[in-house]
Amino acid sequence: MALIDITAVDRTVYNGRIQDFIPDSLIDVHTHVFPEAPPISGPARTVTWPSRVASCNPIEDLDETARLLFPGKTYTPVIFGFPSDDLDLAAANRYVATAARQRKYPALMLAHPDMTAQGLEQQLKQNGFLGIKVYLTFAPRYIPAPEIRIFDFLTHEHLEVCDRLGLMVMLHIPRSKRIKDPVNLAQLLEIEKRYRNLQLVVAHVGRAYVNDDIGDALSILGKTKRMLFDISANTNDWVFEQLIRSVGSSRILYGSDLPIVRMRMRRIERDGHYVNLVPRGLYGDVSGDPNMAELDPPESGQLSFFIYEEIDAFREAAQRTGLTDSDVERVFRKNAQDMLTACGFAVPGESNGKQEGR
Repeated sequence: MALIDITAVDRTVYNGRIQDFIPDSLIDVHTHVFPEAPPISGPARTVTWPSRVASCNPIEDLDETARLLFPGKTYTPVIFGFPSDDLDLAAANRYVATAARQRKYPALMLAHPDMTAQGLEQQLKQNGFLGIKVYLTFAPRYIPAPEIRIFDFLTHEHLEVCDRLGLMVMLHIPRSKRIKDPVNLAQLLEIEKRYRNLQLVVAHVGRAYVNDDIGDALSILGKTKRMLFDISANTNDWVFEQLIRSVGSSRILYGSDLPIVRMRMRRIERDGHYVNLVPRGLYGDVSGDPNMAELDPPESGQLSFFIYEEIDAFREAAQRTGLTDSDVERVFRKNAQDMLTACGFAVPGESNGKQEGR
């Protein structure tokens, strides 16, 4: 059984909107690999719908996904584990480190705030990690989810290590107001000011999935000089347009959030929140999830992949803002290549990883 079924609709979307827009060589800065379903216990601090897409994503599945979704392209992922409650962090990081060595992929380490600075640095160096992936679910359990701050799960001690070593920090910001939250903005600006040598990546455009999530955040963060933004798991072309106008093409990175974006869907906005429209029954009973809704045939038959929706939305924003082919290549390859090079990783040439299509 194929990992993903490629339909005529998928081929039409890829051939008509994706293939010629993206460069021949891609670097995806945001992918999760995990050999088994991550454990979840206690009240969820984040949305739970992503777990419906893939119960696991071993490195072999990631490679096969790239082969199927991007025929004829060279694909290099930045890999890290899937952060979740009660995760065996050491085992997750060992798996990623082994996969990275075998595939010669760049990798990040899942970092828990309880790790000492010395322990963090030792593991980074021993395993060849290029930085850390941090997540709000690792914040102390006594902090209510709406009150979690960045520095509750990304400590200054860890920032100092990454800054001294010139490494990458992949940050999924907390709080219900997302990127426009004043606490988030203040702490992002503090990181920019205090830590001038690390590579900070704000994931998902700061979780700005609908127009109202932006506020004046991008006008404020657009004045920064080094902060980077990935577009992973985001399909809002208007948000992408504002990002491009605020920071230009040199500080935007392509990221997918695989395997989550293998979902067959289309995203809409409803009552100020995003809703993923999916084929009825494909992802189980979603009736109690406010971020999910179902479609019936024939409309459901026209749905393609989340990852294509993301890239197509960025294509529309790129056209409206006048991005050139060179700008698009920066977003989908060169910016990440420069960042990884700064972290000490040489991206393999196209001859080392050509993905052959069917």
